[in-house]
Formats: sequence, structure tokens, C-alpha cells
Amino acid sequence: MADVFKLRYDVDGDNFMAAGAASSDVKKVLRQLGIDAEAIRKAAVAMYEGEINMVIHAGGGVADITVADDYIEIILSDKGPGIPDVEKAMQEGWSTAPDNIRALGFGAGMGLPNMKKYSDEMKIDTVVGEGTTITMKIYI
Repeated sequence: MADVFKLRYDVDGDNFMAAGAASSDVKKVLRQLGIDAEAIRKAAVAMYEGEINMVIHAGGGVADITVADDYIEIILSDKGPGIPDVEKAMQEGWSTAPDNIRALGFGAGMGLPNMKKYSDEMKIDTVVGEGTTITMKIYI
């Protein structure tokens, strides 16, 4: 594998049916690169949760993925409302998702907790009214 492999996806915030397409593609590319199955699973779950969050809460965003010899880095950036209380948002079951999203089976308050659970490192940079950038790293 090359030292670094980069991917970029625009996550459409208006298309709930396309949510998850980027994480599915990343999973496929990681398989083609011969990445360890457990690292692929962790990256796919963490990215999917972030992708869904961007659709539900931020009107979409951008996902930048870097695959290096010893890690996968996923950077999710949006221009959404930001996260007013990160500590509360990290609690399992806490959600600000509206009822129509919950009716679709989403918004159970597991997005950020699962992103943390399935990544080896996670950093949240958020400014209320400006947006959020989440950086996750999965070691291979």
C-alpha cells in the first residue's frame, strides 16, 4: 500500500436515503486496500454514525479519510448548529433529534457514543452557530 491514501466525500444533508453511502464506499475501498477486517469494521461504524449525525443535525458536511500504513483517520466537518453541551451529547441515549427522525429509527442518542467506542482516538471541535469537526483515528 502507498504511504497515504486519501478519500473525500460530500455528505448530502437533504438526502436521508443516501446517508451511509460514503461509509459503505470507504468500507469497500479499505477492503480493496487489504486493511485488517476489525479496523474496517470500526472505521465503517464510526463513520456511518458521523454521517447520520451530519444528515440529522447539520444539513450535511464533508468527510475526509486518510489511510496510512498504521492508521485510518476520519475527519467529519459540518457548518451545522454546533454542539452546545458536548459532555451531555456524549451520554448514551441523549438526543436532540426531532420526532420525525426518531420515527425513521434514528436519533436514539448513540451516534457520538458509538463514534467514540469504535475509534481509538476521537476529538470534537465545535462552535455553536458555526459547526463541528470530529476527528477520529483507528489504528491498524
